[in-house]
Amino acid sequence: MTEGRSDGTGGDPHRSPREGGRTDPLVRLSLEQLRQRSSTKWRAHPADVLPLWVAEMDVPLAPAVAETLHRAVELGDTGYPHGTAYAEALAGFAATRWGWDGLRVEHTTVVPDVMLGAVEILRLITGPGDTVVVCSPVYPPFYAFVEHSGRKIVEARLGPDLRIDLDNLERAFRLARQRGRRAALLLSNPHNPTGAVHTRAELEAVAALAREHGVRVVADEIHAPLVLPGAFFTPFLSVPGAENGFALTSASKAWNLAGLKAAVAMAGTEAAADLRRMPEEVSHGPSHFGILAHTAALRDGTDWLDDVLRGLDANRTLLGELVAEHLPGVKYLPPQGTYLAWLDCTHLGLHDDRPSEGPGTVGELAGPARVFLDEARVALSSGHIFGTGGAGCVRLNFATSPAILREALARMGRALDGLGPGAIHS
Repeated sequence: MTEGRSDGTGGDPHRSPREGGRTDPLVRLSLEQLRQRSSTKWRAHPADVLPLWVAEMDVPLAPAVAETLHRAVELGDTGYPHGTAYAEALAGFAATRWGWDGLRVEHTTVVPDVMLGAVEILRLITGPGDTVVVCSPVYPPFYAFVEHSGRKIVEARLGPDLRIDLDNLERAFRLARQRGRRAALLLSNPHNPTGAVHTRAELEAVAALAREHGVRVVADEIHAPLVLPGAFFTPFLSVPGAENGFALTSASKAWNLAGLKAAVAMAGTEAAADLRRMPEEVSHGPSHFGILAHTAALRDGTDWLDDVLRGLDANRTLLGELVAEHLPGVKYLPPQGTYLAWLDCTHLGLHDDRPSEGPGTVGELAGPARVFLDEARVALSSGHIFGTGGAGCVRLNFATSPAILREALARMGRALDGLGPGAIHS
């Protein structure tokens, strides 16, 4: 395959440097450079595998983040975190980016990461044996973290359009609230893995339904800065009826900071007292470097983010063209947000629909994901780990260079051609 050229275009004539010397961060690093990384994405599989699975982006650090971390190292600033600068930066970003000036710093707390923060909030508002509703297929750790905390999962399956189905959601709420037990909805906003960006009307309907049934909402908004052209992000806490809800976010996904742990938990006006009950030791988990990096990203890294979003938008279009060319039997609904594409491969007949094929761990493979790894040497996330509705699908991370994307899809197409018509692999 063609690796990244020294001009930063990744060998793609459509990706030339823009005015002012700014380039798409997704074409800055060659495959050789990426393989020097020691993170999960690049070390979990052998070197001949193209990794398009876990949610890491193939980009260099945003300059504002790099400068902040370099400065901290020079100063030996490696102590304990202090202050509310992170929440203040998030409030400023929310006001500028989403037109939401309702984020009150006094109604926030810093947590180690979004999932750990979500679990701690669920512990505040539900008890062991209570139910947490999720809209499947959905981010696999929703299942693992919730069940590990002693809560039960009830699924409200997405509709055929891969958006929230209010009828399914209401049925799940009724089931969750049986015998008067407390219940919560763990909402992915934007939705992972489908990339759907919930509209204000959809979120208002969810809030109203949750109010009606006495269900508290906890919104995972980690992908909020990654909304692509054609859609607009609405913070859950900004809609009427969400005053007793919670939301969590960080700069982790949008600025590729997963290894620098820090996130912000936010409470609606009616939920602030609940958030104040968060055990103090939870706030000891975030890294000082993490807080510095996330604060710098939100405050000073928006130009870099805009460059990334333009590159992701182009890759989203390119992926559609490549799926049509190499995987004509696969359904691809372009995501409105995130850098994750949900590919419906059920028509290929490579999966097993047995009930045992349920949620699993992040690295577990079955069906088409197993075939594409074994036969094409392309690593994708297996759809079955995302719960009901995931079997026969794969999640593909397109936050990489166009050159890598082209090579991966070409490999996948050749692998299917090699299987021959009617081949079943499970």
